Order: sequence, then C-alpha cells, then structure tokens
Amino acid sequence: MNSKDIIRFLNIAEKLKCELRHSWTSTMRQESVAEHSWRLCIFSWLIKDQLQDQYDMDKVMKMCLFHDLGEAITSDIPSFCKNEEDTRKEEAAVNQIISMLDNDLRSELDKLFIEMKEQQSKEARLFKALDKLEAVIQHNESPIETWIPLEFELNKTYANEEVRGIALLEGLREVVRQDTIKKLGDKEKELRARRPVGL
Repeated sequence: MNSKDIIRFLNIAEKLKCELRHSWTSTMRQESVAEHSWRLCIFSWLIKDQLQDQYDMDKVMKMCLFHDLGEAITSDIPSFCKNEEDTRKEEAAVNQIISMLDNDLRSELDKLFIEMKEQQSKEARLFKALDKLEAVIQHNESPIETWIPLEFELNKTYANEEVRGIALLEGLREVVRQDTIKKLGDKEKELRARRPVGL
C-alpha cells in the first residue's frame, strides 16, 4: 500500500473511535467501538498462553481487532436489536472497506471475516465467546443506572452458549455471573435502605 492508501484506511478505522456502543464505562461514559475492540485484543492476549496449544491465538487476536470494522460505516447496533438486514448492511460495509486494501491484505481480511461469519472453526468460536464475554464484563463495570431492564437477566446468561466446551471460559463466565448477581444484590440493598420506614 502506498502512503495515501495507508492513511485512507486509517481514516476509516478512526471512525471506530467516534462510534459509540450500547455499553457504558465505569465512569458513566458510553464506550466506543474502538475501545471494545482494543480491550477484546487484550482479553485474548491474557489467555493466549493457556490456549495456544489448542488455538491459533494470532488469528483469534486479529478477529478481535477487526471484527467490528464495518461499524465505521454502519454504526453499532446492540446484538439484541440486530436483524438480518442490519447484518447484510454490515457485511457490505466490511467488503467496501476491505476493497481498499492491496491483494494480500484484502485476501487475509476477507478470509478472516468469512471464518468469523461461518463460525465453523474453533478460533472463530473462541473469538465469539470472548466478544460476548467482554461485553458482560463491561456491563458489570458500568453503573447499574446505565442498564436497560432486559439486561438484569441477560447479563446472567449472555455468552453461556458461546463459552460451552471451552473450560477456561466456562469458569470465567461463572465468576462474571457471580459478579452480576452481587451487583444486582448490592443495588437491591441500596434501594431497600432508601425506602422510608414502614413502607
């Protein structure tokens, strides 16, 4: 790629810094898509030594890095709101962005996105489990005032299917579930403490 093409691609990637997700940070600020992808890469890096004998962790980290690239054009839509048309638009956006790359890079990313979409490889399934689990962890870190009603139950079950069969993540999912239950219990105690006596 020449200098102008590199800058052009980075200009597209920069939009992920500006695009906000449904999740909020611990300081009550909506997180960006880029922040989610960045921490997802850290997540995969933290567990790579424990899984590198079973998975191509370099590939998993690339999936974590690029999986939301299409949202630079389409914006983020929470998974519980996304429909088939949204998915088609995001896939078209990904193809549009990938077409900017030189042959080798284009081929690499194209194969990566096909693999993520098909969810047939163990690396794609691991990536998807990490992606969903990171969102649950982020919700636990955010003030509960930012949660919408369906998340009070969803945060206990989200990613359950995706982590099944990956022992490391099954254990981690249970720890995160207990964190959610504690957070909800703490909020209920706080509300009870605020109620006037006799009510």
